[in-house]
Amino acid sequence: MHSIVAFSARRAWLLLLALMLATVGAGWFAATHFAMTTDTQALISPKVAWRVNEAAVNQAFPQQALTILVVVDGKTPELAELATARLAERLASDKAQFQNVKRPDGGTWLSQHGLLFGSVAEVRSTTQSLISAQPLLGPLAADPSLRGIAGAFGTILTGVENGSAKLADIDKPMVALNSALAKVEAGRPAYFSWQALFAAKGGQAPPTRRLILAKPVLDFTSLKPGEKAVAAINAAAQAMKFDVAHGVRVQVTGDVPLNDEEFSSLEENIGIVGLIMALAMLVTLWFATKSAKIVVAIVVTIVAGLVIATAVGLAAVGTLNLISVAFIPLFVGLGVDFGIQISVRFNHERCEGASIPQALENAAAALGAPLTLAAGAVFLGFGAFLPTDYVGISELGIIAGLGMVIALVLSVTLLPALIMLLKPGKPTRDVGFAGAAPLDHWLARHRKAVLWAFAGSMAGTIALLPLVNFDFNPLHLRNPNGPAMKSLADLMRDPLRTPNTIYVLADTPDAAKAIAARAAKLPQVAQAVSIDSYIPNQQPEKLALVQDASLLLDLTLNPFDVAAPPGDAETVAALATTRDQLARVAATQNGPAAGHAKTLAATLGRLAAASPAVRTRATEALVPPLTVMLDQARAVLQASDVTRETLPPEIAEDWIAKDGRARVQIFPKGDSNDNRVLTRFTAAVSKIAPTATGLPVATQEAAKTVAWAFVQAGIIALALVSLLLWIVLRDIREVAFTLAPVVLSGFLTLGSCVLIGQPINFANIIAFPLLFGVGVAFHIYFVMAWRDGATDLLQSSLARAVLFSALATGSAFGALWLSYHPGTASMGKILMISLAWTLVCALIFEPALLGPPRQIRQSE
Repeated sequence: MHSIVAFSARRAWLLLLALMLATVGAGWFAATHFAMTTDTQALISPKVAWRVNEAAVNQAFPQQALTILVVVDGKTPELAELATARLAERLASDKAQFQNVKRPDGGTWLSQHGLLFGSVAEVRSTTQSLISAQPLLGPLAADPSLRGIAGAFGTILTGVENGSAKLADIDKPMVALNSALAKVEAGRPAYFSWQALFAAKGGQAPPTRRLILAKPVLDFTSLKPGEKAVAAINAAAQAMKFDVAHGVRVQVTGDVPLNDEEFSSLEENIGIVGLIMALAMLVTLWFATKSAKIVVAIVVTIVAGLVIATAVGLAAVGTLNLISVAFIPLFVGLGVDFGIQISVRFNHERCEGASIPQALENAAAALGAPLTLAAGAVFLGFGAFLPTDYVGISELGIIAGLGMVIALVLSVTLLPALIMLLKPGKPTRDVGFAGAAPLDHWLARHRKAVLWAFAGSMAGTIALLPLVNFDFNPLHLRNPNGPAMKSLADLMRDPLRTPNTIYVLADTPDAAKAIAARAAKLPQVAQAVSIDSYIPNQQPEKLALVQDASLLLDLTLNPFDVAAPPGDAETVAALATTRDQLARVAATQNGPAAGHAKTLAATLGRLAAASPAVRTRATEALVPPLTVMLDQARAVLQASDVTRETLPPEIAEDWIAKDGRARVQIFPKGDSNDNRVLTRFTAAVSKIAPTATGLPVATQEAAKTVAWAFVQAGIIALALVSLLLWIVLRDIREVAFTLAPVVLSGFLTLGSCVLIGQPINFANIIAFPLLFGVGVAFHIYFVMAWRDGATDLLQSSLARAVLFSALATGSAFGALWLSYHPGTASMGKILMISLAWTLVCALIFEPALLGPPRQIRQSE
């Protein structure tokens, strides 16, 4: 290293030109080849057993992957159905943005056969409620307008007057109609549901939430491939006035918008985070070197190294992921350490009277072995993840390991060349910490007490280890305030629509049916669905009830003649007629129904006397839901026998693959947001279906994969770094002196996480390989200085370099804490905690552990 630095100083301009050309070339490569995925599934090797099962399901049913789920909520069942049907139709016609569009809980087939999935009692109740409503349905079907609604009430009132009907029979319809018309009259939104009205008479409660599943055309040239498709959905909803103001809420979630939103949250305040990171770094470098020219030299070296490392990393791994992209702060944080070590030692040599070239050479001579050893240890520490199945860290290890080599090379070539060209001034005073003398003396006098204190701390943190919370649920890494994530959270509260379901791929539909039957009996399972779940049970009994209702209601719902839309004068006349009938009947009756009839009569009278615009609003509130209700009633009466063979293709293809294999979907019982519920659910289902996959399985198995990867990598890293240290130091005791504080800082970091309630997740777990790399580097510097006879370590220029290196690294990572992305923010938090403990162990524990240098001990 001494000769390299000497050459760099002598050929500064030539070296600068060559490295600048290399940096420009690397920058061009990085800009033209940059690729990044926000898919958390890319963090685990596809060769792991549970990932193989996952891939098998995705290959058999590709239409289920990379989709957009549109959630439509209506103030009434009719609004939800109308908005969903119209929006699905519009999206299906947009072939530029969507490959196909389905309604998993609606559409023609389910409208006809959905009733059959209820119990026999529920089918009887629903059909009976339709039959009971026949006097009202007939006039409404014959004249679906405001005039027809008034006429329908008039028909029943005629029956009340001649004694064939009771006013109480239409009490609830009168109350509901009056409430809606009163809101119309007051200019407030009115949401009227005919389906809810009839359900109140004993039928099934209709849903107010509907779903659309869209397979988008993805633009993989964009960092947000589904952005155009999501924008098309929002634009369609807006154009069709499907919004809260009109009683409809349209939400978008699913794989595609969630992944796009993940990248958006990562980049949302990246400018502010980057600016704070840069400013903190510059301030730290200034206090470390007290020279603007040296700061410039270090910054240029780091930027050039980052550009080159990015290009090398992209060439090595191809695509960055949510973990490997962290090599940027890793490189800055670890790379700046080399620059600070050389620059602080350079200033120390200048204070001793050396010229700039000589000071650089002296610094290289003093730091050559420690820097090379530190870089080698960091390289091996990150490289230890290569054999593991945690691809995210594996790729980070590749890039960060190569980055350390690049950082070291530039620190002994470009940095000396820049210092030679910039010619920084000579420091006015020694660069060490003379004020730390009392602390050095205190540590020497109380060495045993300090060591016992740290031993106690380690014992305490080890006792806390069982309380460490490992949360590897990828959903918890996302920004909870993003629209897609909010929609998902809302959906997850619905136990039968939660995405936390398990999928099992069976060889045949019959095998799928058997698995579903076994799963449904588990206490941890709410329900299990297979292709046979779409075949209702007790069909003969249910179809007999439907057919009886159809015979009675066919002509009622499908009249030969349907009246033409009325003019306003006809509507006014009908309202006035019904008003008069209500008043007459109410005058002859007693009880609540009579009072409600009088109130409705008054409302109809005011509506008849109001402006045409008010009656138009009344029509808009009452007639569209009436049309939906009538269509639904007609569809229900068309139900027929269901078998596997008669299921429509759009349903069958979601459950039986082209090769004959069948899918089973299993829903958890309990709060699917609770990791404990998911753990029990996954364990129970896996016992009867070992190849089960899905989000709960992925969450649990990913945790095991990541945990084992860190155990595996930790053992490998410890062995490799220990071997490297032994080869260089040739002393087991000194190897232990180097590694013991690193292990201690790791335990202290985990203990701190327990005390502050911070779980370990996919993102922030990278703090530990960083802690290992930084810790090994810092302790190597102290151990090698100690073995060379250095005393009063805290007063030395080395302590200054270590302190400000830690602060620079901390500023690089601490800024991540400000990110809007929860995973990145937690990464910054734990990195700051780990660096704080690393610094404490380096500046307090390490000097106490080392004690007097070997030479002094021998002389004593």
